[in-house]
Amino acid sequence: MDYKEHTAIDAVLASFADTPDPRLREVVGAVARHLHALVQELRPTMAEWESAIAFLTAVGRMCDDSRQEFVLLSDVFGVSMLVETINGDAHGTEGTVLGPFHMTESPHRELGDSIDEVGTGAPCVITGAVTDLDGVPVPGAVVDVWQCDENGFYDVQQPGVQPAGNGRGLFRTDDEGGFWFRTVVPSHYPIPIDGPVGRLLQASRRHPYRPAHVHVIADAPGFTPLTTHMFVADSPYLDSDAVFAVKQSLVHDFAASADPDEAARYGVAVPFRRAHFPIRLVPAGNSS
Repeated sequence: MDYKEHTAIDAVLASFADTPDPRLREVVGAVARHLHALVQELRPTMAEWESAIAFLTAVGRMCDDSRQEFVLLSDVFGVSMLVETINGDAHGTEGTVLGPFHMTESPHRELGDSIDEVGTGAPCVITGAVTDLDGVPVPGAVVDVWQCDENGFYDVQQPGVQPAGNGRGLFRTDDEGGFWFRTVVPSHYPIPIDGPVGRLLQASRRHPYRPAHVHVIADAPGFTPLTTHMFVADSPYLDSDAVFAVKQSLVHDFAASADPDEAARYGVAVPFRRAHFPIRLVPAGNSS
């Protein structure tokens, strides 16, 4: 076939026509069509195309065991949240992005343990309950949490400063579906800007900040795993999250308490802050 601008896509689609897997055939065909349409719309110069390839190459080179720059790229274009929204279920707790820092396994901890192994921030107690859509408790559910410290850094960003596993914990709910742990109030923070995604934000004059939050994955047999956030209600950037992940239902008060009896019950000093996160899981195979 004579390769011309307006017939090129036909040749490419024909080359994939015998792909055995129907979903793969559908995906590569759609990617080819949209990519060709984009190139025809933008009409890049050879130098611009080489720059685009160099950018994606740099994104790949920034990925390692503790950082996922392609996830970050997906996040800042709102694609991660779009995929999450397409696959979400309106009946359960709303989901959000996984983020680029779930790159290490959270340590197993007992209910009530502290995930703060540094002890320098404002003490905080987080309680929660995992239920089904009818409010029936889900005992034995696995709740994986991770967060930055009070200065806005995750453990994987500060090896040698924070111990591995700081700000992380893997818990199992009790017979009433409850869970709780001690921590510090996380800070708002910038996503990493020392790589190609950061340079893109700077060139676009976009800020890199995320509002303060605690990441949560909740899972139990018979239910669809949930990846979500618990946002701190008084945090900056709730209205302009760099990765578009804020949903109002996930914004919670981290109320201040100076009650010494309550503090003693939870094993923290006064004053401290307390928040509660109810989680409603959707049965596996449930259609929204």
